Amino acid sequence: MNVPTPSGDLLAPVLAGKARAIARLISRAEMGSPECLQTLAKIYRSAGHAHVIGITGVPGSGKSTLVRSFAQAVRREGRTIAVVAIDPSSPFSGGAILGDRIRMLEIARDPGVFIRSMATRGVLGGLARAALDAVDILDAAGFDLVVIETVGVGQDEVDIVQAAHSTVVVSAPGLGDDVQAIKAGILEIADIHVVSKADRADANKTVTDLTQMLAMGLPEISDKVWVTPVLSISALNDDGVTGLLVSLDKHRAFLHESGNISKRSRRIAAHRILMIAEEVIRERLAVDQSQVMQALLDRVLAREVDPHSAAVEFLARVNENASK
Repeated sequence: MNVPTPSGDLLAPVLAGKARAIARLISRAEMGSPECLQTLAKIYRSAGHAHVIGITGVPGSGKSTLVRSFAQAVRREGRTIAVVAIDPSSPFSGGAILGDRIRMLEIARDPGVFIRSMATRGVLGGLARAALDAVDILDAAGFDLVVIETVGVGQDEVDIVQAAHSTVVVSAPGLGDDVQAIKAGILEIADIHVVSKADRADANKTVTDLTQMLAMGLPEISDKVWVTPVLSISALNDDGVTGLLVSLDKHRAFLHESGNISKRSRRIAAHRILMIAEEVIRERLAVDQSQVMQALLDRVLAREVDPHSAAVEFLARVNENASK
């Protein structure tokens, strides 16, 4: 019988950049194994060096093709890159199709590239629960850039801004992305806008529309204000991809020179704390639900107590049980 490797034994090989150990520890983080929490804590202390990049946009905008070409551009410069590709999960099995990994097979064999697909597992906001643990692991493993490619669910995509140092929003001509951007707040979260499929005839119109919309809300230019560029890229023809890497390097330099990197890092940390706290509370509620809920349900259905009051009582009872 195979005995699983203790998570603590994976720490040294992960820090040495061993792909198999990295994959195993990410799997433990996805499963939410309590056994790996101490190892993840040590990983966190060793992380904080990579440039974390979020890439988002509606389905069909060409995110995966862009990420593949972008990874190739990074490797041509001799830097390493890891990709956490968030895939939609099955409502029945909870598993993911892992389509992004299939599309990136041609770069997956490069030792300077690591690709991991993760299922959303029902989480809104375009991010999987363990995505940021995976980012820490890949960061600590020594990758220069870590890309989070979100699932592409449209108006629930804005969580990525709480997870990345630089956020790239990908739009495609003819998909009505300008309207989606206004509705979902996607326009405001982008540090860089990319219009993909630039070989199409209507790409220039999308570039112009986005540029005009951005100009309407443009603040007074100063050294501490980042002016969001709109880049036209054809990933299939490898046209403009190097320009995206240049813009991302400029954005990272801007964050450090302006002091905004500390604000972003603080925002990311706050988001993670709240996400984990919500998860802990959700698990606690699931454990206590059968013990507390049934009596409250009877009272609510009998109209003896309203749902709001029942919810307050439910939480009070759960806290009381937790303190025993």
